[in-house]
Amino acid sequence: MTKTRIIGTGSYLPLTILSNEHLSTIVDTNDEWIMERTGIKERRIATTETTSSMASAAALLALEDSKVLAEDIDLIIVATFTPDSSMPSVSCKVQGSIGAVHAVCFDLNAACSGFLFALTTAHAYISSGIYKNALIIGAEALSRAIDWTDRGTCVLFGDGAGAVVLSKDSVGFIGSLLGSDGGKGEVLTYSKQMTKNLFDKEIIENSYIQMDGQEVFKFAVRKVPENISQLLEQHHTNIGQIDHFILHQANKRIIQSVAKRLNADENKFPINLNYCGNTSAASIPILIDDLNRGGKLKKNDTLVLSGFGGGLTWGSCLLTW
Repeated sequence: MTKTRIIGTGSYLPLTILSNEHLSTIVDTNDEWIMERTGIKERRIATTETTSSMASAAALLALEDSKVLAEDIDLIIVATFTPDSSMPSVSCKVQGSIGAVHAVCFDLNAACSGFLFALTTAHAYISSGIYKNALIIGAEALSRAIDWTDRGTCVLFGDGAGAVVLSKDSVGFIGSLLGSDGGKGEVLTYSKQMTKNLFDKEIIENSYIQMDGQEVFKFAVRKVPENISQLLEQHHTNIGQIDHFILHQANKRIIQSVAKRLNADENKFPINLNYCGNTSAASIPILIDDLNRGGKLKKNDTLVLSGFGGGLTWGSCLLTW
């Protein structure tokens, strides 16, 4: 059976660093409060960068790592909910920037779960024989969607992009399990400013990410381990067989709680949110690239990728490195 394998990775973080100490001069908070509740020490903020420029930079590094030429990419999917513009899409901007002239391009929005949804979508295309090589990117400019007077959200998020190149192989992607619950979507929302049409009377202004932190935390620590357990059961895999659990980097306490509920070794749950913050759809591919370039992923390692986000959405992927 044709499978898909990650054959290259890349990532980009903006040059500007925003520390907890700096944040404490902007909003009523401090380093100890943020670290204790989130594990985040600093995050990167896009100043000259855009979602598409960060995505393009990560894409070029992933292509270089994969040894695949841009013109040999058949499909580009960008997972984001903070695009530069609704049209053209980020994926089309990336295509133009990197010269992937033969690629079909579209963006996908599943919030922080977006990379997992995009990865699964690309696998479906490749395993069915429609395409051979795909470029999957998670990219976010969350700093432009945040109310910087709200310490409940502004301390959490950062900007960045991560990318992987997928190609058909005999091993690689084993399976995924995705889910959504639109009935509970109001606990985590973001509505862009809208202008009224001829018949509208209301204009939405100054809209930012809004979150019921306690409800999101409870949802994550319940749903993520449940989802991972169901996926592993479907594929007759034990917790002990997993070499790395690469989770969405939202909150250190959430990751620790997931490890505990799975009765898994916490050392198998790598973390980079301490210097990245929560980069939404970019967090998992950025972490994958960190691990890959740090030599921590070995050929034929078994990985679980898992995350959750607005929608509400969640998902896990099981794969061989």
